[in-house]
Amino acid sequence: MKRIELEIKALSPLAISRQKPGGSVSECEDYIPGSVIRGAIASEILKQSGQQFADLSKDGGDFQALFLSDEPAIFQNAYPANVKAEKGRIFPQNRVKEIKLLPVTALSSKSSPGFCRKRNGKCLPQSNGVFDSLIDRFCADNYGLYYEPTCPEDGGRVEPYSGFYSRIDGKYYNSSVKKRLLTRVGINRRRATSEEEILYSIEVINESANNKSSFLRSYILLPNDLFDLPEKLQSFINNNSQNFRFGGSTSRGLGKVEINAKLVENEKNIQDKIALFNAKFWERWHKWSVFGNSLIELPKCTYFTLNLQSDAILTDKWQRTIVISEPMLNKYAGLEDNSLKLEAAYSSYDYRSGWNAAWGLMKDVELITNKGAVYLFSTTKPDIWYDALADLELKGIGERTFEGFGQVEVCNDFHLVFREEAA
Repeated sequence: MKRIELEIKALSPLAISRQKPGGSVSECEDYIPGSVIRGAIASEILKQSGQQFADLSKDGGDFQALFLSDEPAIFQNAYPANVKAEKGRIFPQNRVKEIKLLPVTALSSKSSPGFCRKRNGKCLPQSNGVFDSLIDRFCADNYGLYYEPTCPEDGGRVEPYSGFYSRIDGKYYNSSVKKRLLTRVGINRRRATSEEEILYSIEVINESANNKSSFLRSYILLPNDLFDLPEKLQSFINNNSQNFRFGGSTSRGLGKVEINAKLVENEKNIQDKIALFNAKFWERWHKWSVFGNSLIELPKCTYFTLNLQSDAILTDKWQRTIVISEPMLNKYAGLEDNSLKLEAAYSSYDYRSGWNAAWGLMKDVELITNKGAVYLFSTTKPDIWYDALADLELKGIGERTFEGFGQVEVCNDFHLVFREEAA
């Protein structure tokens, strides 16, 4: 598949709101969902239909291929690219190569959470580091031991630590956006003046962070058989870089962005990632032998993880689920591997709805598997999985992947950060 990278610069506050079904409070997301990006680009294409430089919607051909075909373009979520360095600085955008989501198995100190910043070989007081527990928990379970890790710096309690991160020069850094409340007053339509007793607040993504513009990064994936359509879409986005509006309250000045689009290469390093993960996995397994013999003898097989980098809508035999079973993964990959085994699953669920601007109707309420979920699999036939897993990283799993749902990564690098090497 061909991939277009979108660098999104916020020019005004972004009201990317999410109201839980049955609730009355509207919360602001800390990222831009792929469905929002997809809707904004489709709307702009249709708005400019018939103009000289907007030939994407002529005769419905290109527009049909992008949005309505059996294999439409995949619009992935846009995650914050403002990576925090030391002393409150923000890394330049050209140094931020990739934005990822921490797995739910990541842990950090309860009292001083966050990535470790060392001075003279020791972590500074405000952060005690973050480490992953997936492999150690698996080892502890199979050695029949109770696993309750503590903070490597002060021996205190640890809790799950979540968020976006980027790896720069071998170090891990947080990536996030700032949010604030905008207070607004209702307007009396007859008098065109402020209405008494109507005051409300909107939570928004701030257009700046540490005196610098807020940046987010996303990708659009298109099938290879669309010929020059990726180049045409890239050109259309760049020619209309400041015409797109994301989120709500756009008529009141919110949601203005500037988008820079460029074609990038797909990175296929699945085999190397799995090999590195297994080397560390078996090394760790043998270290646990100091506590005695394991309850079982692990078979000689290859292990890999699936990490959800976005919320996913999963279905198993017409029923919603939050666990990717062996038959489900075989189906997603188009394989029949009888040796495939789900070793561990860490996932949770929520409900998600939305608004379909084209139809002017609410979307169905979906049960989703929360992003960050981790699934550990083993197989004795790794060779047949390399290409299939590479395709899954591009296309995603589950339903509505073209809206950004079901983004996955194979063998997230943070699983190799152990407690004694907390990042």
